[in-house]
Amino acid sequence: MAPRGNGLGIDFGTSNSAAGHAPDGTPRLIRLEPGQTTMPTTFFLDADSRTTLMGQPANRALLDGHEGRFMRALKRVLGTSLMHEKRMILNERVTFVDLIARFLNRIKTRAEAETGQTFDRALSGRPVVFHGDGDPREAQAEDDLRQCYLAAGFHDVDFMPEPEAAAIAAGAARPGATGLIVDVGGGTSDFSLFQGQGAGVRILASHGVRIGGTDFDRAVSLDHVMPLLGRGSVLRKAMGPGTSPVPNAIYNDLATWEKIPFVNTPQNRRMVAEMVRLAEQPDAMARLSRVLEDDLGHDLAFAVERGKIAANDGADDASILLDEVERGLSAPLAGQALADSLSRHASQLHEGAVETLHRAQLTPAQVDRDVFTAVADGLAIAAR
Repeated sequence: MAPRGNGLGIDFGTSNSAAGHAPDGTPRLIRLEPGQTTMPTTFFLDADSRTTLMGQPANRALLDGHEGRFMRALKRVLGTSLMHEKRMILNERVTFVDLIARFLNRIKTRAEAETGQTFDRALSGRPVVFHGDGDPREAQAEDDLRQCYLAAGFHDVDFMPEPEAAAIAAGAARPGATGLIVDVGGGTSDFSLFQGQGAGVRILASHGVRIGGTDFDRAVSLDHVMPLLGRGSVLRKAMGPGTSPVPNAIYNDLATWEKIPFVNTPQNRRMVAEMVRLAEQPDAMARLSRVLEDDLGHDLAFAVERGKIAANDGADDASILLDEVERGLSAPLAGQALADSLSRHASQLHEGAVETLHRAQLTPAQVDRDVFTAVADGLAIAAR
């Protein structure tokens, strides 16, 4: 019989997830997909097979144009009322707790199949803050995540702030030396100051902000893609002279990963059809209508992500390719344009690092080492 009571370290991420254990003191990551120790935190509710696909199969189903609903960034829903709302999906009323639990159970099952062990305990990473310091949703977000783990089949769940797990993994500060972990994730960014102490580390201070890669995508999309769909334009009055601004809400939702699955509603399609009729830029508004009618919200988001990566890599001709919406349509994205779109977020990240130093009563000159890292290895170590 397989031994019981073993601990599995899990990084349930906004964009990607990982898991590991350390049976002999040496951290080992689990292969969650063929040849891969990370797995996209994505879901595809396939209308034809009536199944829920996860990870790369979910991504492929979306890219291949299967009928169904794609979801990503559900971690950002933790702590909100959306977590417990029952929705009719594939002829079944489920909550986001149910969906996330299925994802975590998939990780548990893969780990048990690979190791031959039974994992009853989970040590889960969590951001330092889910929503923000003092936000009343903080306690609810951790409780929501705990409920997901218990529903996935774990009997006990403990949490470790993600940058602290990364600090354990980095562990490379010599005794007495101070390091700063900067973990920019998909939905949050976390900071931990740590000091080498024997074979381990001592956490001096931690802090976090609700800013991550999905927010970067959103800023780029709103600045460079949504204007091509009519954002910032005006509508003629339905009766009488004059104009009014196009409502921003639908563009904000289309640019936000976790809200995209809920944009394509009959109400929104009717609203956009009326906007096309009254638009002073009818071609741009017709693109918005096409995005809804053909359910291209996630295609836009992936195109933005690819363009952002290309611009960040320094490509001189970086652009966001939007052929799915209209042949030859694209949004140029030079490096400076990307920097301008992300400047507000960059300032908030800087402020987060400064606040962490303040909490530890340190100055930048007293930090010996900066570490920019993901946290999967840290969770594997912490799972001992």
